Amino acid sequence: MPPSRRLHVHFVAIAGAGMGSLAGLLKGRGHEVTGSDENVYPPMSTALERWGIPAAIGFRPENVQAKRPDLVVIGNAVRRENPEARAVIDGGIPYRSFPDALYEHAIAGKHSVVIAGTHGKTTTTSIVATLLLEAGRDPSLLVGGLAENFGGSFRDGQGPEFVVEGDEYDTAFFDKTPKFLHYHADTLVITSIEFDHADIYRDLAHVEGEFAKLVMGLPAAGTLIAASGSASLDAVAALSPCRVLRYGIEDGSDVEARRLAAGPEGTRFELGVRGAGSAPALLPAWGAYNVANSLAAAAVCSARGVPLDRIVAGLARFRGVKRRQEVRGEAGGVTVVDDFGHHPTAVRETLAALRGRFPGRPLVAVFEPRSNTSRRAVFQREYAEAFDAAARVVVQIVPDAPIYSAFGGEPEKLSADQLARDLTAHGTPAVALPDVDAIVEHIATSSVPGDVVVTLSNGGFGGIWEKLLARLGG
Repeated sequence: MPPSRRLHVHFVAIAGAGMGSLAGLLKGRGHEVTGSDENVYPPMSTALERWGIPAAIGFRPENVQAKRPDLVVIGNAVRRENPEARAVIDGGIPYRSFPDALYEHAIAGKHSVVIAGTHGKTTTTSIVATLLLEAGRDPSLLVGGLAENFGGSFRDGQGPEFVVEGDEYDTAFFDKTPKFLHYHADTLVITSIEFDHADIYRDLAHVEGEFAKLVMGLPAAGTLIAASGSASLDAVAALSPCRVLRYGIEDGSDVEARRLAAGPEGTRFELGVRGAGSAPALLPAWGAYNVANSLAAAAVCSARGVPLDRIVAGLARFRGVKRRQEVRGEAGGVTVVDDFGHHPTAVRETLAALRGRFPGRPLVAVFEPRSNTSRRAVFQREYAEAFDAAARVVVQIVPDAPIYSAFGGEPEKLSADQLARDLTAHGTPAVALPDVDAIVEHIATSSVPGDVVVTLSNGGFGGIWEKLLARLGG
């Protein structure tokens, strides 16, 4: 889609998944795009280079003063004292937060499909866009992960829908409202509501309050699609000013999955859509949570007029998302799987899914507490109950570094040693180790052919996958 006017747009902290994706989308529309960040690593560094977007290393006033941009997009990782952001504000250069820029320059004028919730946002967003694409609706997409069906994290389509992952994290240092409020949803999915992001939310009630604002802001002609089986979601859904569709597994919801059966090719089930009938479906993914994600996507597409047979055909063509049960390789008879799961619920559901995907094979879970929430002691007890599907567990010791909190003070850190003791006491042997090298050596000397090692982290985990595969193969 050619721009009505060619702009020079500069991104402060361009290497973030959302920021880089929006930069690529705007570059594809013909705008001049530049950016800066403290560090730019693959895969974003290679993507920016491929798109022809220069990215300066380091934040300096001259990045926006040497050639004054028409617009500066400031990422939420940027702090108030950032010299480049200060130069933008003090110099009177127009600026926007990432979600406001995304809405104003990409979503506005489209039917906004927002995928929100504590868990499953990236996968659900990717499935929705896949189904719409396979149904011939040519959707636009921006998602916080690498969707295999699209070869990346964004798509600029000509169809009526823009599908976007709606994060509940705050927007920018100058706007502390959740990102998802800025996308003005017409169709809204909420997959789950749980306590998370303890650095900016006090408790579950605080989280519920922000989701309530999101739901109450829906237009009367909109649609809310919400998972069943959650008291928090029941309470929030009751506030909807528009029609509500619920989805669930074997529970009589508006969109329902019945008779789930995992196999080598994925999960088969009977998909039922109230008013449209039912049909056998295959999702090339594993785990009840992924089936639930596909139900949310089916509900979106049914509400948008996609026939049931097209929905089922699209589900079978879903190819997944990187870092979601991604098999990184096999060496010495040991399969290494990478997953983004780090919240206790995500850990539990991912391991249960992998047990179904690799029946009879021992799971070795390797957990890096890296996020601002997982490094806290807030889920100490919940983590001790989240690894039941694992045969053995390795926990990386939380580094002795400050943990950001919007409420001040230094929160109590998760004790990896205590977690290992609790897991062992519950019957799952576990150890706590200080770093990636120690973890790799431990796994390499304790694993046997047939083991499945799954790493659980929301970060790069020190490149543990390549190191582990190299050590196992050596």
